[in-house]
Amino acid sequence: MGEEVTAPAQHGGDTSERTVVGSAGSPGRAADERAAQPQHAGARRACDQVRVRVPATSANLGPGFDAFGLALSLYDDLVVTPGGSGVTVQVSGCGEGEVPLDESHLVVRSIRAGLEALGAPVPGFTLRCENRIPHGRGLGSSSAAIVGGLAAAYALAGEQLDRERLVVLANEIEGHPDNVAAAALGAFTIAWTEGAPSFEERGRAVKLEPAAGTAVVAYVPDNRVLTKEARGLLPGVVSHTDAAANAGKAALLVAALTGRPELLLTATEDRLHQEYREPAMPESLALVHKLRGSGLAAIVSGAGPTVAVLGTNGDKSAGQSTFFRSTPDAPDGWTKYELGIDPVGVQVWSMEAG
Repeated sequence: MGEEVTAPAQHGGDTSERTVVGSAGSPGRAADERAAQPQHAGARRACDQVRVRVPATSANLGPGFDAFGLALSLYDDLVVTPGGSGVTVQVSGCGEGEVPLDESHLVVRSIRAGLEALGAPVPGFTLRCENRIPHGRGLGSSSAAIVGGLAAAYALAGEQLDRERLVVLANEIEGHPDNVAAAALGAFTIAWTEGAPSFEERGRAVKLEPAAGTAVVAYVPDNRVLTKEARGLLPGVVSHTDAAANAGKAALLVAALTGRPELLLTATEDRLHQEYREPAMPESLALVHKLRGSGLAAIVSGAGPTVAVLGTNGDKSAGQSTFFRSTPDAPDGWTKYELGIDPVGVQVWSMEAG
């Protein structure tokens, strides 16, 4: 039996992982208060410290290849303290001892790119990262770093966060908008690009509200799969039949996620990418097939190898949601995460100098 992990609290204070199941339903008033962004009108103001919280994301969701994304209640936290002429990076949690601690760190590069795009000075700073999103598992860790860094840049520049432009800037760094859109906007997003291919493409996205109680169970293996490796397995051409089938299921999935959860199993069928990636993640595809055979809407999350199950919580009993209880334990060597949907996307708090 694998390990089970529940979602951390979504508010300030103790952000350690809990041993109780996190809420997967409506976040209520507390989330509304957390979603409030600082207003930076008029002249730019210096700040003493910037705090950022950015959610994990699951992209594709079956048929919505490079377009669909869900923001999840699993978070990376960043603290940026401006000062000095260089950069100091501290990392705890996922990626500790593995990621670079210098200018090449993805959050650092994203902060600098954001400040340059805003025409703001690029100061020295200390960056502290508390990472809970597993790296290289298909849960949007790189998108979280990019969106978190860009959001921090807005606060450092004394600018109000522009989420639409945030998607544009994040897509320029990441190269595809599905995960970054969900991390920036929250909830359920549909992303696309405008402009000539490979030249001045602009990432765009719309945000939709999932049906109340929508939740995700993520099965995360110990091994990693590089996005580049997973994409390299995809064919250059697919049949008209498969393309038409995916288009229909993608449209159906919008309806399923926003109000018809009984259609999730059918709506998450895919013919464009998951089976082609089996050589890179055979255990993941085997788990997808097993779960779908049991009536669960299982998909490969992003480029994998995480397997995500989409569902909705009904009445609760014995302190557990019915959907979470309907999913099996994690296989050996895997970790099970029980997650809700993050409703707001990246959040930023700044403490301004006096």
